[in-house]
Amino acid sequence: MSSPLADRLRPQSLCDIVGQKHLLGENKPLRKIIESGKIPNLIFYGPSGVGKTTLASYIAKSTNRTFKKLNGTTASTSDIKDIFASLDTFEGINGILLYLDEIQYLNKKQQQTLLEYIENGKITLIASTTENPYFYVYNAILSRSTVFEFKPVDKDEIKKAVKRAYDVLSFEHEKEIVVSDKAIEHLSFACGGDVRKSLNAVELSVLSSSEIDGKIVIDDDSVYELTQRSANRYDKDGDEHYDIVSAYQKSMRGSDADAALHYLSRLLDAGDLMSACRRLLVCACEDVGLAYPQIIPIVKSCVDIALQVGLPEARLPLADAVIMVALAPKSNSAHDAIAAAMADVKMGKGGPIPRQLQNMHYDGEDNMNKGQHYLYPHDYPNHYTYQQYLPDALKDVKYYHYGDNKVEQAYKAYWDKIK
Repeated sequence: MSSPLADRLRPQSLCDIVGQKHLLGENKPLRKIIESGKIPNLIFYGPSGVGKTTLASYIAKSTNRTFKKLNGTTASTSDIKDIFASLDTFEGINGILLYLDEIQYLNKKQQQTLLEYIENGKITLIASTTENPYFYVYNAILSRSTVFEFKPVDKDEIKKAVKRAYDVLSFEHEKEIVVSDKAIEHLSFACGGDVRKSLNAVELSVLSSSEIDGKIVIDDDSVYELTQRSANRYDKDGDEHYDIVSAYQKSMRGSDADAALHYLSRLLDAGDLMSACRRLLVCACEDVGLAYPQIIPIVKSCVDIALQVGLPEARLPLADAVIMVALAPKSNSAHDAIAAAMADVKMGKGGPIPRQLQNMHYDGEDNMNKGQHYLYPHDYPNHYTYQQYLPDALKDVKYYHYGDNKVEQAYKAYWDKIK
């Protein structure tokens, strides 16, 4: 029993693989490809512990090609060249199926060395990655491969693996294992869709349990302790981070306070206080904006308090601010206005600043229009008088359009009356 439980439980058929029914269910594309026996170059993309390596191992057993495995975290260029060298031996007579785990850790040159061999068909590549392959995998390899996205496994599917794991461990220990339905249910959902984590927790629960009357009795409390920090998938530099912060801001923008608090909790549980604060500030300015402009300094104060007191107390001022932002009226009029203005600037639209707005400077003898001619608004009724502020090329442009909320409509009514 020296190998991990997850390795000892590798499925022997496609039907034994839990999860990924969108890929491996009846008549699904990947299943039909595997059953055809003609395996193309494949890239499996998704979080860890959801079956990428398991499926690659199964495919290797179902083909008559020699199976080779490398891990991108440790593989060197010489390791890759050793595999190429075996193509000219009896071992490589039918070609080689290369499983390359964590391909994102290979540099561009290492990935390029694979091209010639996967293009002529001598090597069939199955690569897996936890990162978005469109960012981390060399384009030429992507163009020669089919990408399949793996998803976290739902609890009902994981439950099958958990029950099977206890059966196998019972056989290995030659003792009956007594485990409650409640513990199995908890193990099935508490590891965040990661089958490997669930199986590791199963094995640890057996190793940490007592033997009573010749039976291994699994204690519910020990199961909870073994899984209490497993549920939240998070990597500050990975896709899961960006998915969570995106959902966090979109929930506030969508005025769903409950969802916003959920994603705030996931960020704080992972210790990512800065991302929680940054997105909250952005949302106050971008999505509430001029509909309730006073919210911006209020949210800033809550963020300052959170950063000053630190976790875990920081959750309190942040929860206040998140609920406030979620329930506040919304306006993105300022966002749209600055976006339109910056688009014009990037396109080179502009021109000389109108004379009356320029900083006062010496008029040369050749200047026939001496004087600045600036009209000081405070010298006029209602502190306003018309003059041109935009450059000539943009003088009729309108970037800002009043939102339909109470505050901006009040501004509009005031300036309609004045102007």
